[in-house]
Amino acid sequence: MALFDNLFRKKNIDDAIASADAELGHGGGLHKSLGVVDLTALGIAAIIGAGIFSTIGSASFNGGPAVVFLFIFTALACGFAAFAYAEFASLIPVSGSAYTYSYVAFGELIAWIIGWALIMEYAVGNITVAVSWSGYFTSLAASSGWHIPAWATIDYISARDGFAAANGLLNAGTPVSELTDSQAEAYNAWTQAPQIGGLRAILDLPAMIMSILITALVYVGIKESKATANAMVVLKLIVVFLVIIVGVFYVDTTNWNPFVPNGFGGVMAGVSSVFFAYIGFDALSTTAEECKNPQRDLPKAMVYSIVLCTALYIVIALVLTGMVNYRELDVDDPLAYVFSKLDLKWFSGVIAVSAVVAMAGVFLVFQLGQPRIWMTMSRDGLLPKRFSRIHPIYRTPAFSTVVTGLFVVIPMLFIPSDTVLDLCSMGTLFAFVLVCAGVLKLQMTPDAPRGKFRTPYLNAKWIFPAMLIGAAGFLFTQYQKETVDWLANERQMCDAPTLFSRLSENEIAGVKSYFAQKDSAGLAAAGGDLAKYLDDLDPAAYTSAVEQMPVADEEKFETGWGLFQHKIPMWLFILTCLYLAALSFRHNLSLIPVLGLVFCFYMMAQIPAKSWFGFFIWLVAGLMIYFGYGYANSKLARKT
Repeated sequence: MALFDNLFRKKNIDDAIASADAELGHGGGLHKSLGVVDLTALGIAAIIGAGIFSTIGSASFNGGPAVVFLFIFTALACGFAAFAYAEFASLIPVSGSAYTYSYVAFGELIAWIIGWALIMEYAVGNITVAVSWSGYFTSLAASSGWHIPAWATIDYISARDGFAAANGLLNAGTPVSELTDSQAEAYNAWTQAPQIGGLRAILDLPAMIMSILITALVYVGIKESKATANAMVVLKLIVVFLVIIVGVFYVDTTNWNPFVPNGFGGVMAGVSSVFFAYIGFDALSTTAEECKNPQRDLPKAMVYSIVLCTALYIVIALVLTGMVNYRELDVDDPLAYVFSKLDLKWFSGVIAVSAVVAMAGVFLVFQLGQPRIWMTMSRDGLLPKRFSRIHPIYRTPAFSTVVTGLFVVIPMLFIPSDTVLDLCSMGTLFAFVLVCAGVLKLQMTPDAPRGKFRTPYLNAKWIFPAMLIGAAGFLFTQYQKETVDWLANERQMCDAPTLFSRLSENEIAGVKSYFAQKDSAGLAAAGGDLAKYLDDLDPAAYTSAVEQMPVADEEKFETGWGLFQHKIPMWLFILTCLYLAALSFRHNLSLIPVLGLVFCFYMMAQIPAKSWFGFFIWLVAGLMIYFGYGYANSKLARKT
């Protein structure tokens, strides 16, 4: 019983603030130089980056003009979480973000888990940003006549897996010229890379160099980082407003019809990628000790940055989908693409340069956040003291900053970019869920301390259960077959890329021969490209064609455990909603943090199960460190 109590020992709010003040009183504290304008600028620097310059393209391709609803949905989820963050930041104005808040609300074990998850968020999130930055930089260099080899612009695993996927399509008859840019890049990187003892030398050099340079800037100090971030924000906002002002004259409203071409599923298809663009406000809470007035300025900056950036995202999405048909926007550089297509190549170049600056700004803000979480965990005794040492000249957490740089550069060599995006989203959403849960926990705790800022209260007792009943009714009336099939775990047909990745070269050749006999005209019209032939079929015809293929059913369908494992996150979401409904009814919980928890957990449930497994492995590794060092060396342990 004592062990259980010790695992959930809680930090006193006054002690947390006193610990930070003690650092400041001995001359070792952080510079208090950030005001509400600086904080809002840092939030915008993190949010206006990958979303505006990259992911908005694929999101618009999936959702059409209705992608604006996706940005609204994501902003609502982050906005609900921001209220919870703001309430905690007002109550506990010290560095540490959700880690510190969880220490107060839930106790040490949960605090360690969330701190370890935040380390993943910032480290792998910056890998994603660095890779995106490298893509823009490589394109910009190519347009200037400097061609960086493909093997020097991609990680090893992505090159290997991309080569396998491209090779499968080539075997199915797809011409090399029909491969996507990413497939062609991976194929060329794998085939052209120099080999050392049979091992291919493949690494993203631009991303690694940029990561090292930005880490050095963060090491030097918050003032220099603040000035750089503010300058980047001004440049990005100028470019975004120029895009809107110039682009609005080229909008053709017929491109907005139909407004929702792919239904609700299409709108929500890019939810994880778009969410990644919003996580910057989390980094604001890690700078609490460097704020002049954190209890007043942090809540304002969080809300301001989300509202301003959401408005810009919506206007940009409407302009882009009005300038060209949404089907053309599945590109890495959508802003540059639309202006290049309209023969405004000079402006396209300006956008490309701005994207390079914007991505660097996002990286800077994220790289500021992680060392301060290491520092706070070290102050609590959960990590060695070196992590909390402040540089005597630069007044930054020097050792933690160096470790942060290594946590970005080293995994960049072997972790594929799509995996790190999912893991970053998992870590961030997990933090958001626990912060919202922390506000609810404080609400259910008698005489719990409260800060100057409080989340607006609306009783969820009847509203939230009614929302769940309404959602269930909608699914069973409007999507009855799909809902029943999902609950019954009915087998699900694979899409064409997944199908080809499962088949051997001989099986693909047999399938091609089969369709050459059955529908020679259709296959010939597709240029003998089996993948294109299947893609051109409508859903009913595709289902019929795959069912008749001369291959085993286990290759065509996801069934049994293989299918059910992908649904586990959604089942966890459903159970969480039911539990929250019971708590809301019993304790009259506040609706905003309830909705924040639900919205964020829903987005977690959209992330593939394999990423949940990777996240679980990361947490297990963290628990081994906690029980091996942190549990015995915790400051709270020494008090007992």
